[in-house]
Amino acid sequence: MLIETESTPNPATLKFLPGRVVMDAGTRDFASPEEAEASPLASALFSLGDVTGVFFGRDFVSVSIAPGAEWSDVKPDVLGIVMDHFLADVPLFSAASAGFSVPPEDEAGFADDPADADIIEQIKELIETRVRPAVANDGGDIIYRGFDKGNVYLKMQGACAGCPSSTATLKNGIESLLKHYVPEVTAVHAV
Repeated sequence: MLIETESTPNPATLKFLPGRVVMDAGTRDFASPEEAEASPLASALFSLGDVTGVFFGRDFVSVSIAPGAEWSDVKPDVLGIVMDHFLADVPLFSAASAGFSVPPEDEAGFADDPADADIIEQIKELIETRVRPAVANDGGDIIYRGFDKGNVYLKMQGACAGCPSSTATLKNGIESLLKHYVPEVTAVHAV
């Protein structure tokens, strides 16, 4: 089995492609060893010590390492764990855990105004069709969290969370796109 690796805009994160579907639907982000207990693969990756984040996308696993850690030291161990997992063909999640997670929109803390329903639908469609595929190529995901008085709130996951260029991506890319197609949008914020 060949596991391809790709760099991401976040130098602390690499994208590992096992050549098969990782998640049938949705994504899953693990930001701590405690969260990773839901997945044998994520748990094994966190056990390396230098791993600070694991993200499962449709056909990739993104792994983030701690400041000061070097990919030249960590990458062989990550490759071994990912390869062993997919060669053994074991489930991605423990039987007792929920497999897929795109957090529900009600976790956003924003109560979208029903009067904005058409605007919100346009925003969600643009995020789904234009933004999420591009962000997935970089080893992450972006989730709609709310719209209030012209402000769009988005949650960045995987390689995008903590990426040095994520602010530029939000402001220069996503905000410009949304403002162009949805004039009611005045700003985009990460939550």
